[in-house]
Amino acid sequence: MKKSILFGWAVLVLGACGKIKKENSEVSKVIDAPNIIYILADDLGYGDLGSYGQEKIRTPRLDQMAQNGIRFTDHYAGNTVCAPSRASLMTGLHQGHAAVRGNNNNILSSSDFTLAEMFQKVGYATALMGKWGLGEVGSTGEPSVQGFDTYFGYLNQIHAHNYYPDHLIKDGKKVLLNNKVIFAQEGYAKGIGSAATEKNEYSHSLIIKEALRFLDSPRQKPFFLYLPLTIPHANNEGELTADHGMEVPNLGIYKNRKWPEPEKAKAAMISLLDADVGRILDKLKDLKIDRNTLVIFTSDNGPHKEGGVDPEFFDSNGALKGTKRDLYEGGIRVPFIAQWPGKIAPNTVSDLPTAFWDMLPTYADIIGYSLSTETDGISFLPTLLGQSESQKEHDYLYWEFAESDHDAQAIRSGKWKLLHIYKTNSWELYDLSNDIGEENNLINDYPDVVEKLKAYMEEAHIYDSDYPLEGEPLPATSS
Repeated sequence: MKKSILFGWAVLVLGACGKIKKENSEVSKVIDAPNIIYILADDLGYGDLGSYGQEKIRTPRLDQMAQNGIRFTDHYAGNTVCAPSRASLMTGLHQGHAAVRGNNNNILSSSDFTLAEMFQKVGYATALMGKWGLGEVGSTGEPSVQGFDTYFGYLNQIHAHNYYPDHLIKDGKKVLLNNKVIFAQEGYAKGIGSAATEKNEYSHSLIIKEALRFLDSPRQKPFFLYLPLTIPHANNEGELTADHGMEVPNLGIYKNRKWPEPEKAKAAMISLLDADVGRILDKLKDLKIDRNTLVIFTSDNGPHKEGGVDPEFFDSNGALKGTKRDLYEGGIRVPFIAQWPGKIAPNTVSDLPTAFWDMLPTYADIIGYSLSTETDGISFLPTLLGQSESQKEHDYLYWEFAESDHDAQAIRSGKWKLLHIYKTNSWELYDLSNDIGEENNLINDYPDVVEKLKAYMEEAHIYDSDYPLEGEPLPATSS
């Protein structure tokens, strides 16, 4: 279903209720336009960083970044898997409205307005380095037609499974690498998913190198750098070369730990990620632009259990229930750290519920852009600046996910979280204020709360024939 049709219904349903925000906060008028870097880890869990409780994996640079800025405890990804999560980030739409709602048909359309396009409109230089996953060369979703002046990395998310691919893509052209690979011959990854038989050039390191080169480039205008990195996602085709799927050049400080090899590799990947975030921050200092640069770090969804790892080994979801592909908190609640010297007070913690679709209006406030497109987001710039008294809050946050046995809807409103699991047509209600692990289903105890949240669900979801939730009735058709 076209987004214009979706929003035709959305405006009718939500317009009078004020759920779609169209104007910016007054706070935007007093903020100088900064450089902005948004770093997105891939499948990093809520509990994988030291600042979020991790005790075995070392992440000193990200922990220091949290001390230098603000750490959100209740930030949510756009979805529990890659493509729809990133689509919500780019378009400012939750999964009841976004055109991309799953890992299939994951191409942004020409009618989608992305935050990168917004930055371009006000004169920012825009760059993408890493994994895109929302459209390939020549499609309406290619980064170059979605607001990016330049890009480098992977366009296809299955291609991105392999950390030692035979090529990456830069501005529409293949960059051949000195790796030899074999490709999957069957299944969903046929002809795209691969594993290396000769490993020489590590894609993550090449992406970081390209990002640092971009930062070094002389320019007369501010920049937006989007860094959707691939670490610590697994190579799901790792079995093609009889290896586990946690590909990393070396195990570093974890080499001699008495841990399973995949777990050593996962820890090494996360520590490498941490070190490379540190390199980005150091570069900003070297260039003397750190005080005029907002840096954000987060993850696209919860931790995976692929490539030979067990998320319980490092307690990667912390106190949360569920992992990637679940709409429990462990699948969608993610770490979120922001640093902006002189603007964001150091060592700040916020429990404001926020989500990926809030980034579009937040950035709009920062750069003084008046949004004319619909968004499900609310700017949380006041919270970043320590002006919580003027912070607006969501009536609810909404997710849906349609993939095999995982079809579900979830909604959070205040302390309440309601899940609808389609396979069993069951409902679960949790009070997150004292049950963050979603252990005590209160569905029979608070009927008024359940009815209120069900009404919000109906308000938020617009049927899309490409991604019907399992068991959802087809819309009525005229005879």
